[in-house]
Amino acid sequence: MATYDLLLKNGTVWTPGGPVETDLGITDGRFAGLGTGASAGETIDCTGLTILPGVIDSQVHFREPGLEEKEDLESGSRAAVLGGVTAVFEMPNTKPNTDSVDAVAHKLSRAYDRMWCDHAFYVGATAANAEQLGELERLPGTAGVKIFMGASTGDLLVSDDRELARVLAHGRRRVAIHAEDEPRMQARMGERIEGDPSSHPVWRDDESAILATRRILALARAARRPVHVLHITTPAELELLSQHKDIATCEVTPQHLTLAGEDAYPRLGSYAQMNPPIRSRAHRDGLWHWLNQGVPDVLGSDHAPHTIAEKAKPYPASPSGMPGVQTLLPLMLNHVAEGRLSLQRLIELTSAGPQRVFGLTAKGRIAAGYDADVTIVDLKAKWTIEESWLASRCGWSPFTGMEITGKPVATIIRGRQVMREGQLASQAKGRPIRFDSADW
Repeated sequence: MATYDLLLKNGTVWTPGGPVETDLGITDGRFAGLGTGASAGETIDCTGLTILPGVIDSQVHFREPGLEEKEDLESGSRAAVLGGVTAVFEMPNTKPNTDSVDAVAHKLSRAYDRMWCDHAFYVGATAANAEQLGELERLPGTAGVKIFMGASTGDLLVSDDRELARVLAHGRRRVAIHAEDEPRMQARMGERIEGDPSSHPVWRDDESAILATRRILALARAARRPVHVLHITTPAELELLSQHKDIATCEVTPQHLTLAGEDAYPRLGSYAQMNPPIRSRAHRDGLWHWLNQGVPDVLGSDHAPHTIAEKAKPYPASPSGMPGVQTLLPLMLNHVAEGRLSLQRLIELTSAGPQRVFGLTAKGRIAAGYDADVTIVDLKAKWTIEESWLASRCGWSPFTGMEITGKPVATIIRGRQVMREGQLASQAKGRPIRFDSADW
């Protein structure tokens, strides 16, 4: 009889071959075996529950250092594990920017025994550090390079094609892209209407998105450098990207799949404001069309919190961004319950997809020898997202009051129970993610 450290009994386990009604054994922080009849030092009864590969959110902004009034590494990662997320990629537009060897080391030291989930940090591309990016992208704990083609929160910006080509020429890993065309948005500043956040997608229009995406695809092809286009908001971009899968992967967010501008701006005002914007119902439906055609590779929350006081400022003084790491999985489980996508497709977008796109080492699937990261969910649980459940320091969500079917009930990271039934472990023990392409 096999003996494990931890045994998850009687659940539906989503293996690479599909769902299996069986037990899952974990030893030394890794998956050790499937099958009944084993014993363990600790057992969790998962009757009626579904065991997913650990959910990976490959785009979050946890705001530390320098913007801790909005969020920090501890509070953001606490929100993550409460929402069933086992690993995150955190973005570089902090104060100071994460754009040097020292800045990456500083973030990693801040994260040690403070972040609840496993993590990696992006390096922000600038005109000044372009020649160093090949070295920076290989640092342990680094997710790769992030380019802001359009201005957003912070001052990271590389908008000129010549400078973009310099960035792409240094390094080999896939580069993450915020694709909005800065010259077009500068020219359209007059489209913003004071006090009317519904003018945000008029200013940052479809063309600003598709122009930037076309530009980065041409530059990536010239440089022979793979890119990953973040938070796609227009069906036209997904149609274009479907023709360039040899060089480009892409992401969609739960909020762009859930919210429609016709309802969101009257109801939420500037709390619906983000970059790129929440667009129309037709845009949302178009994203679903291409999602079901298999074009998006991953889901990212683009968790980007701001304080209530900041969001209450009249548009356009209000900052762009909304929290989302804690609600990523609940929102998508609800879409599964309502028949918009399959659980298998959700797993592809939140674990297998990130592993494939970014080359994560020993994560992203339930298979012997892999890190024992699992998200246990109750697919039938009906509940309401309430403010009291939210852990983000900003204290709000655009989805408060939403009735949901499907709930994360446990988060296990490298065999350690980090969250169970809303209760956290005694200490944060998140560790840097390893990548196949990094130097170790």
